[in-house]
This record gives sequence, C-alpha cells and structure tokens, in this order.
Amino acid sequence: SRTGHERNYDPFSPSPTSKTETRDDNVIPLPGHEDELAKAEQEAEADPVWAGYAEEGSDLANGLQEVAGADSSFAPGEFLEGAKMAYEMIVTAFAEGDKKSLKSLLTTDVYKGFATAIDQRASDGETLDYKFVGIDNATLAASTMVRRKANVTVKFVSEMISATRDVTGDVIDGDPKQIREVTDVWTFERDTSSRDPNWKLSATEATD
Repeated sequence: SRTGHERNYDPFSPSPTSKTETRDDNVIPLPGHEDELAKAEQEAEADPVWAGYAEEGSDLANGLQEVAGADSSFAPGEFLEGAKMAYEMIVTAFAEGDKKSLKSLLTTDVYKGFATAIDQRASDGETLDYKFVGIDNATLAASTMVRRKANVTVKFVSEMISATRDVTGDVIDGDPKQIREVTDVWTFERDTSSRDPNWKLSATEATD
C-alpha cells in the first residue's frame, strides 16, 4: 500500500461560516410557520445527495444517502475536496517519515502499518526521494454505514516521482527522474455519533 502537510490541520473541516446576526434589541427571530413551509419546499425540490456522483438506485447512491441521513453536514463534493487534500498530506508525510502528522489522519490499525514501514525503512538505512505531482482524478467508489460508522471509499489516480535509495545512495526501487501514474483506493471512516467531525483513513489498496 502506498501511503498528501500542515500539522494539526483537518482537510475535511467545513469552511468557517459567518455568525448569526442579531437585531438591535438582541432578539433572534424564530422562523414562523411560513418560513418552515418554505424550507420544507426547498428541501423537497433539492437534488438527492448522490446526484452527480452515483446512478440512481445503485449501491453507491444508497450508501451516500445513508451517510447523509446519519450526518446532515455530509456533502459528497466537499468530502471529495477534503479527501484529495488528505491524500496528498498522507502520502507526503509517509515519504518524509512524519509519523506525528500521520497519526491524526489515520485509524489506529492503518497508522501501525504506516509507522512500521517507516521504521523499517530507517532501520535498513534507506531514504525515499519523493515529489507529489498532482491528482488526475478522484471519484467516489463506495459508501456504507456500519452501525453509526460512516465509510466512504475514494479512487485516486495521481502522478508522483519516487525512488528508494539504499544506505550507499544507490537507487534500488523507482526512478528519481520519471513521473509515474499511481492508482489508490482508500476508505475513510467517521463515527457519526461522535462530536469529532474528522474523517480518518481506515483502509488502503493500491494497483499499478
């Protein structure tokens, strides 16, 4: 498995919104019956959460609808943008051996695997020449709810340069001058019953 970097930064955090304004008498008006009817009509006319990301009736569409039902703040477009940022942060942190940054972005089991690989690389005296070029494509591949835990899988197609050097500096894997295309299928999870809004990488799969 292959493992994009600001510290203590949550790529899935929603953009800050403006605070509710109050009137001069410090009273916040409550919505009346007409306001509630208007809101209900708007919600009824709104596209389903999966629109533009999945086929109607598909497992992906049903899964995204389930996640949105458990987490009213979930929006596939915003999630994908956060996932792309997280991807770059994670693969870069792994290449640099930055376990501290990885810990806040990965589930415990995935973190153990990444940390073990980093430690083994250091023990063998190997170094990694790495440059993240960019993400060509990122698409939602699957979505499920397991009890209160939301799982969303993303397929990433990215370009990067990487080469592993041994203790003498000789290249033993990869090419420090060649851009290669990499396809990764990553699953992110979040406990929707928790106040913690962060998603974490819970599973990885890489294909060449």
